[in-house]
Amino acid sequence: MTWIVYILECTDGSLYTGITNDLERRMKAHATGRGAKYTKRRGPFTVRYTEHHDTKGTALQREAAIKSLDRSAKVALISAV
Repeated sequence: MTWIVYILECTDGSLYTGITNDLERRMKAHATGRGAKYTKRRGPFTVRYTEHHDTKGTALQREAAIKSLDRSAKVALISAV
């Protein structure tokens, strides 16, 4: 199973980082307000960045690493793609 680390850009310009094994299902959940508390009233969203990982553990580690970055580093990561 492939795990995806993703960064969403919310309508207020903020960035949300998460993981999933089904990005389409997760985006539908975000769009209907069931994806995450943070994104509940910040839609619609744009997927700005994705990474694929072989295990949930490595995806969780990468998610934590991205979440620890400041905004300018996240923007640089998005722009590097």
